[in-house]
Amino acid sequence: MKVIIFGATGMVGQSALRECFLDDKVQEVVTIGRKAPMQQHAKLRSIELENVADLRPIEQQITGFDACLFCLGVSSQGMKEEEYRRITYDITLSVAETLVRLNPQMTFIYVSGSGTDSSERGRSMWARVKGKTENDLLRLSFKAVYMFRPGLILPLHGVKSKTKLYQFLYDVQRPFYTLLSKSNSVITSEQLGKAMIQVVHTGYPSPIIESTEIKKISVEH
Repeated sequence: MKVIIFGATGMVGQSALRECFLDDKVQEVVTIGRKAPMQQHAKLRSIELENVADLRPIEQQITGFDACLFCLGVSSQGMKEEEYRRITYDITLSVAETLVRLNPQMTFIYVSGSGTDSSERGRSMWARVKGKTENDLLRLSFKAVYMFRPGLILPLHGVKSKTKLYQFLYDVQRPFYTLLSKSNSVITSEQLGKAMIQVVHTGYPSPIIESTEIKKISVEH
């Protein structure tokens, strides 16, 4: 399969990229973002694009793909709703609308988050915006669309958070990874990446996939 990854320099994107490199079912990976990922691999082709919301300049390079793993996102901490919505909703839908036109047989996976508000009416700003993003993605006519809602993700195999505070917290927690990983709401970066590839390959009965299900799917990989 041929896979496009957005947000490949972030922790979730690094997780997806690593597992794509290791999986024989993936023949080609194209990353799209303002910066190229640090990883290098024979499967990888990186496209650097300052404005990822506008894919018109690269449309000829992103046709004929089987999957998009959309891992681009920001923390809502300290952000006003308008700006958070621009990054979380506007960019995501702009990308998805272009891709569904170019690749109608594509499977689109959006990495959302545990606690996302599908009603779009709750008190939590980030959860409402994520909920609207999910709902509008599900209306697009891709072959399939899945919402991954991980809770705590434990980074493994050199995967790191770009947010220094988060990475510090992960480093502090590292001695307790074995204990933490027993919780149904906690997954590893490896489990997340494997589950995404498996869902593209075999599908899944539900479009919304929580941490407990991510764990189970990753074992099937």
